[in-house]
Amino acid sequence: MADKNFKPKISTGEKDPVLKKAELDYMKIIEEKNRERVQKLQNISRRNRITGLAIGAGVFSIYMYSILAVKQETFLDDFDEPAKIQQ
Repeated sequence: MADKNFKPKISTGEKDPVLKKAELDYMKIIEEKNRERVQKLQNISRRNRITGLAIGAGVFSIYMYSILAVKQETFLDDFDEPAKIQQ
């Protein structure tokens, strides 16, 4: 009982070739183009990660600089409350 949706395995052997040489060559070209596309996407992904890390490091460094700058502020340390007026 064969399933109607089942597709048989394609033989690429020399004995009984189902695919023509042109079809095999076309498949190889498509595979090579796909490898190039995947390599390009991997390079883009790598550059995006590096850019994200660089931006994150910049934001973190600005945040830490701001925190340290605020800790060094001393203008409120010398602030004396005005004397209260007694009535």
